[in-house]
Amino acid sequence: MKILVAEDEEGMQYAITTALHMSGYETDSALNGLEAVEMASKNAYDCMLFDVMMPQMDGIEALKKIRASGNVCPVIMLTAKSQVDDRVIGLDAGADDYLSKPFSMKELIARVRSQLRRSDKAYTPRKLSIGNITLDLEQQELSSENGIRLAKKETRLLEYLILNRDKTLSTDEIYAHVWDDEPEIEKDVVWVYISYLRQKLISVNANVAIVGEQGADYSITEAI
Repeated sequence: MKILVAEDEEGMQYAITTALHMSGYETDSALNGLEAVEMASKNAYDCMLFDVMMPQMDGIEALKKIRASGNVCPVIMLTAKSQVDDRVIGLDAGADDYLSKPFSMKELIARVRSQLRRSDKAYTPRKLSIGNITLDLEQQELSSENGIRLAKKETRLLEYLILNRDKTLSTDEIYAHVWDDEPEIEKDVVWVYISYLRQKLISVNANVAIVGEQGADYSITEAI
């Protein structure tokens, strides 16, 4: 699991990332809101922690831009402000949780775990689109000029790719998110299912493609 920590106070940044590492999470760090937006546009995260007061772009504006891009990754806002109005503004901007400073690292880790346990299906739109294709998550159907049913793992894989469109996803990242319930399966399964999806995208005359080679990185992009 990878978490983006956007916090401009270096001491606090260090304390948070250290606590997350000790709890088994990978982290990326941003020191301002603009950097956080850029990193969120390029990388896939399982959770993001945003300080509200940051230079160049504050946490609220950064969150608004990230949500406007279609990113549904859970976000916990960190702030020294405790007024109700400030919390409401953050929640209205798309925050999933709010934690006021000072806070204990145990509570922060508990909040992160809570967000990671949540059902993504409660937050993800039931239909996802890119280019001329639509993925119906409930019906497990891929459609464009015509439609085709997908297997459960094909649906989960395509969902993860679409939610992270134009981002480079490693084989390890894909495996961890799609086959998290089957750790005994070899990672070569990722390439097998990528191949299945490529064939089905062709069958519906999709104008999107999954690029990448076996054992390397992948991304889904719309044809120009």
